[in-house]
Amino acid sequence: MHTEGTMHPVILKHVGKIYHLDSIGVPALVDINLEIRSNRFTVISGASGSGKTTLLNLIGCIDLPDQGEIIVAGQPVQKMSDDALSDFRARHLGFIFQNFNLLPVLSAYENVEYPLVLAQVPAAQRKQRVLALLDAVGLSDRAQNRPGQLSGGQRQRVAIARALALEPQLVLADEPTANLDSHTGEAIIALMRKMQRDLHVSFVFSSHDPHVLAEADDTVFLRDGRITSIQRRDDQVEAAV
Repeated sequence: MHTEGTMHPVILKHVGKIYHLDSIGVPALVDINLEIRSNRFTVISGASGSGKTTLLNLIGCIDLPDQGEIIVAGQPVQKMSDDALSDFRARHLGFIFQNFNLLPVLSAYENVEYPLVLAQVPAAQRKQRVLALLDAVGLSDRAQNRPGQLSGGQRQRVAIARALALEPQLVLADEPTANLDSHTGEAIIALMRKMQRDLHVSFVFSSHDPHVLAEADDTVFLRDGRITSIQRRDDQVEAAV
């Protein structure tokens, strides 16, 4: 659970990522310099193949860069062992997936509780946290339903609650509205925006959904693995990088 209030929960300095196909190196990201601001709705936008998911995976410590430095919650991630990195991800980061990634044999309550069980949070504290989160996402009356008994929008609400279970400093979402109809997608974005403001957590999305972009505080535009500009809502200045 996060306690620190860093100015920038994520800092990337001259970050590069290369994927190797046979003996050929294909640059996925080139010289990325980026600061994700605290308590903001940040969207990474670009065409398919621009590097959105690769960048999100680096920010989420799912992958490591080939060049440069990444600092998340004040920690340089490349210096961590695999075990330390896994524990760091679990305690500081939340993840929301476009296909929900819920455990089908568990109820909504149990899916939200699962990361708290892994973190060995005491039972009474787990119950309080899970019930509060299910109430916050409007699913108190669906707590005992399994994912197969829930709509797509309801499953994504469970996924949002689960992502917030350990009070992460940063929540990452890869195309969170891609598998939802437009009306449900708009409702999910509104919910995530409310949770971001109420819980003072930073959200980072990869998306080209115009409804997501319209809600962004900061928008990072990618093309061919490079940042072309960063637009910040509070000053309306588009900064070329």
